[in-house]
Amino acid sequence: MTDCTYCGSDLTPYNPVFVTRGRGENESREGAFCNYGCLSAWLEETEAATGACCRIDV
Repeated sequence: MTDCTYCGSDLTPYNPVFVTRGRGENESREGAFCNYGCLSAWLEETEAATGACCRIDV
């Protein structure tokens, strides 16, 4: 069982959002969030996106 990194809710009933940093061997999970609201609040409070370059690998 995993809990939301921001609010602590059990993620079981949700379709969670996962955040990772790095790529390949350097990839690590940064957090798991029950919704985009929690993700957004966490990003703002921790400034985790400051200076980051977003990239989506398809």
